[in-house]
Amino acid sequence: MSARRSGTRTHRPFSPWLFLLPGLAVVAAFSLYPFLSTVYTAFTDARALSPGSWVGARNFRDMLHDEQFLVALRNSGLYVLLVVPCAVLLPLLLALLVHRRLPGMGFFRSAFYTPVVASVVVVALIWGWMLDDRGLVNGILRALGAGPVDFLGDEWLLLFAAMALTVWKGLGYYMVVYLAALAHVPRELHEAAAVDGAGALRRFVSVTVPALRSTMMLVGALSSVAAFKVFSEVYLLAGPTGGPAGQDTTLVMLVQRTGTGLSGRVGYASALSLVVFAVTLALMLLVLRAGRREAGR
Repeated sequence: MSARRSGTRTHRPFSPWLFLLPGLAVVAAFSLYPFLSTVYTAFTDARALSPGSWVGARNFRDMLHDEQFLVALRNSGLYVLLVVPCAVLLPLLLALLVHRRLPGMGFFRSAFYTPVVASVVVVALIWGWMLDDRGLVNGILRALGAGPVDFLGDEWLLLFAAMALTVWKGLGYYMVVYLAALAHVPRELHEAAAVDGAGALRRFVSVTVPALRSTMMLVGALSSVAAFKVFSEVYLLAGPTGGPAGQDTTLVMLVQRTGTGLSGRVGYASALSLVVFAVTLALMLLVLRAGRREAGR
């Protein structure tokens, strides 16, 4: 009697792979192959119009003597050190403010989330106009007698302005992440702490922060990766040259500048891309390890 007549089905172990095949093909064509190609190209002296030849680790050795690379690495590192703490703490405080069920609170939630859906190009252009010598900020400073400040001409002020833009644009996104986590914090814990005489600050430190520790780790991981790979904010405020004498260039900007154009050094740009990938992966692993350590306590 056949399998169909007996009411049973034959087991074909390759059947699930037939359903996965289209997705795997897309991943292999648009993610895996470009990554492997970049890894190979990083060990060559390829240029835009030439495949180049194998040079081993020469591109990575050249980085140690490349002043532009060291400046870009410094800027990307400062971005992570200064942006990530703000991206973890400020949205948490903002979420605590809008978490209360008060009249009109939905309007403030929407207002705080608006920069997230706005185009980064439009936002950066608006910030550039505001920080220009004849912009709104300097107009207010002139009215106060403080004089104009060259926000876009000073390398450090420009970099800090780009950091402020990054934090401001990401506030709403991380606020929503915290709001979702706050909805699962038991109110009984706050009520019990209040009965014991704990004030608002004490309840925040003893109840809210421990309950949101895993969410804070997630926000830290997401913001650290985004901060290290920052491109649009600095590029639009500083320009293609990376600010005064290129002193505000980030690693991703250096990859773009080095690998594009008819004379682009594709091999060296690929090596820079691998460095960005390695540091980003290391940041993720550090945050995950810290999260596991906190969860094990």
